[in-house]
Amino acid sequence: KYLLVLFSFPSPMFLGIGQMAATILILYVSKLNKIVHFPDFDKSIPMKLFPLPLIYVGNHISGLSSTGKLSLPMFTVLRKFTIPLTLLLEIIILGKRYPLSIIVSVFAIILGAFIAAGSDLSFNLEGYTFVLLNDIFTAANGVYTKQKIDPKELGKYGVLFYNACFMVIPTVIISFSTGDFQQATRFQHWTNFLFVFQFLLSCLLGFLLMYSTVLCSHYNSALTTTVVGAIKNISIAYIGMLIGGDYIFSVLNFIGLNICMAGGLRYSFLTLRGNSKPAQPGDEE
Repeated sequence: KYLLVLFSFPSPMFLGIGQMAATILILYVSKLNKIVHFPDFDKSIPMKLFPLPLIYVGNHISGLSSTGKLSLPMFTVLRKFTIPLTLLLEIIILGKRYPLSIIVSVFAIILGAFIAAGSDLSFNLEGYTFVLLNDIFTAANGVYTKQKIDPKELGKYGVLFYNACFMVIPTVIISFSTGDFQQATRFQHWTNFLFVFQFLLSCLLGFLLMYSTVLCSHYNSALTTTVVGAIKNISIAYIGMLIGGDYIFSVLNFIGLNICMAGGLRYSFLTLRGNSKPAQPGDEE
């Protein structure tokens, strides 16, 4: 948001290309130096990965496109709709089942999001459309990533590396055809050291964000990864009320944010309590 709003950088897709390039470079150099391990390319890899690359690039572009079009608090609130979508896809695709207490916690988060979004005084149809598309792509990305990071197959590093490899060239082509790439190259701040430094830092942090998300999904569930991200973003919403100047206060919006936080904390408590219980004799096998 800092790059897209404060510097008025016009090309979110170009920023996505930079983050994909950083992912490829970091993982390839790490593989050459035997820091990480993932399989070499062969003709079976595209089939193993499909449809994750398409979901990945949709998630990347819709997320960056929506960031600059909404106030930061409303962006984080509308991102909560990723949670029920992830819950639904885990049930359909992975065959998981959740207790009623977890489902109630999830829908408390959504109730808070509805209340907050319903009172938004800075409604932006294009921004809402992009962020809801981003919710769908994020949910699908989390569930399919969980399905495909089997260490016996591609593993978490292989999923990250080949996702970026398969989609960086199509994204460059789309960026050229839409004029996004040309806007980026004509941007006046490329001679500004502060902008260039923060652009490169954003590319690095984009890789770290993707890696952290895959790692969390590897050790937990896609739903837990989504809820953890939602709780983290609530703190950004509170900070956005005080810093940034684009938050329009209303009582219902503030109540909705607090309901979101309560539902997220309740989910965390239930999940941690469930993980801390000793295994039953029947579960040991």
